[in-house]
Amino acid sequence: MPGSSFVSTTIPYVNAQPHLGHALEYVQCDAYARHMKRCGDDTFLLSGSDENSLKNVLAAEQKGVPTQTLVDENFARFSQLIESLGIDLSYFIRTSVDRDHIDGAIEIWRRMERVGDIYTKEYEGLYCVGCEQFYGDVELVDGACPEHLTRPELVREQNYFFRLSRYQDRILSAIKEGKLNILPASRSNEVVSFVRSGLSDISISRSVKRARGWGIPVPGDPDQVMYVWIDALTNYVNALGWTRGDDRYDRYWKDAGKRVHVMGKGVIRFHAVYWPAMLMSAGLPLPTDVVVHGYITLSGQKISKSLGNVVDPAELVERFSADAVRYFLLADVSPFSDADFSEERLLARYHTDLANGLGNLVNRVTSMIGRYRDGVVPAIGPVEDVESQLVTQMLKSQMESLEAMDRYDHRESMARIWDLVRRANAYVDERAPWHLAKAAQQDEESALLLDTTLHHLAGVIQQLAGMLDPFLPTAAQRLATALNVRLSDVHAQGDGLPDLTGRNVEKPDALFPRFEV
Repeated sequence: MPGSSFVSTTIPYVNAQPHLGHALEYVQCDAYARHMKRCGDDTFLLSGSDENSLKNVLAAEQKGVPTQTLVDENFARFSQLIESLGIDLSYFIRTSVDRDHIDGAIEIWRRMERVGDIYTKEYEGLYCVGCEQFYGDVELVDGACPEHLTRPELVREQNYFFRLSRYQDRILSAIKEGKLNILPASRSNEVVSFVRSGLSDISISRSVKRARGWGIPVPGDPDQVMYVWIDALTNYVNALGWTRGDDRYDRYWKDAGKRVHVMGKGVIRFHAVYWPAMLMSAGLPLPTDVVVHGYITLSGQKISKSLGNVVDPAELVERFSADAVRYFLLADVSPFSDADFSEERLLARYHTDLANGLGNLVNRVTSMIGRYRDGVVPAIGPVEDVESQLVTQMLKSQMESLEAMDRYDHRESMARIWDLVRRANAYVDERAPWHLAKAAQQDEESALLLDTTLHHLAGVIQQLAGMLDPFLPTAAQRLATALNVRLSDVHAQGDGLPDLTGRNVEKPDALFPRFEV
């Protein structure tokens, strides 16, 4: 039953420009949110920038500029990437300047403090600035951080701690009872294993001196700032203005049917363990789904700003179009596992599936309706088995594509859509409308069969527009425009072939022009 939903990306550090991994998460979340909207949900899509990190401070020092200047500049780059990819964002939160975020982070701290979950003690540990995380000796790989391959520094100072250990059983129960779903199952097993091994209390503050004076102050203690992850995680509810009674909080979090966090595998512990425990402590509802994707790699190595092997997604969009980048990320990249990137692979999928597959289909159909029926969709004529098979494939693709997206499997969903694209192209070849048109000059039966063929193909293209909207919204709109229909009406179509009789059709400019590199 339609209701309301919440979908969020993680909020990346803005110590450098965005890379292709950020683009992956943006288009994944956009597709999930558009899918939910298509199914009738009132959906809120959130993204933002994590600006209170020590990484940002160190990057600003290296460039010789104030930290606020650095985060302002890089925020603009992330914002531009989101716009260029066609992400239908509801809100972008900035943790260094957004008043709702600052007030919300302080309120959650106070709530955790009131129930006795915060205390102070001196702490010593190995700290990776890149992860903004303490590591135990057993978690290091040859003495280095497993994510950034750098040696963590030894830190000793008086910190505030959160009693994470109190929430071990409650987190396990939430996962077991399905109140906190972690996808895929392998990641859920990973979290359960980690929690069962025993949760230790975590340091949740840093000295102002070590933080270089950057961050949200700990309430009542001017010498400490909040640990960046404790501050950052609260953005998901703070963006909804919960501390000032904004009704968006009730609609999109408290009463939402789905509260979905999407993230890379490197930050699962924060979102599936620390954040649920903080919410339990603060008396706020948990996320319903934690969806974990893999990394995009180059020659098998993780793409990372710190490793210096960054692929600029903005440049890819400028060279090859948002459709090409979105299609590669959603149709070629696994929603849950690592995937290797190359321009050759991106272009191969684009040319094979979009230019030669869907683009060719739309070009053929609109051209034939223009040539043989003066640009007007004809009424349906006699229907034979080949038409029934086409409609059966259309309904099968619709159902299986929707079911895959309900499981957050965008790659499977797009594969099922392309089953229909291939079947429709095969149907054109089987019916050979060019032969029917020639025979129709002397044979009424051929003329009626030509009408049936063009009628079915127009209906299939309309349904493809609706099916593609979560993934390629610009291309979907162009399909709808070519058929002179509204995309919102396409979403409302029931089962069966739509009747476009009498609709004026216009051949669009090349939907997916070829690229030579």
